[in-house]
Amino acid sequence: MPAKDLGTKYVCFKCSTKFYDMKKPDPLCPKCGADQRESPALKPPTEGRRGRLAATPKVIEPIEPEEPEAAEEEEDLDSFDDEAAEAEEEEDI
Repeated sequence: MPAKDLGTKYVCFKCSTKFYDMKKPDPLCPKCGADQRESPALKPPTEGRRGRLAATPKVIEPIEPEEPEAAEEEEDLDSFDDEAAEAEEEEDI
């Protein structure tokens, strides 16, 4: 008998038994009797932890670019050069 004549193929969500529904209106597992229409995979997801987190959009604030510190470094270098020059003049004396 071809598989098309057996109806819809199922894998039981409780006991993992593979079976065909034999074109019956109620897809019941022959091994454990579970109604396959009650499968948790078929139910829409309930609003749980993920649902609440996804509902509130995360606000990302733009980061303002920092001012270049090159000007401060130049001032530091200038004062270092001045101090070095003064130290050399004192050594010459």
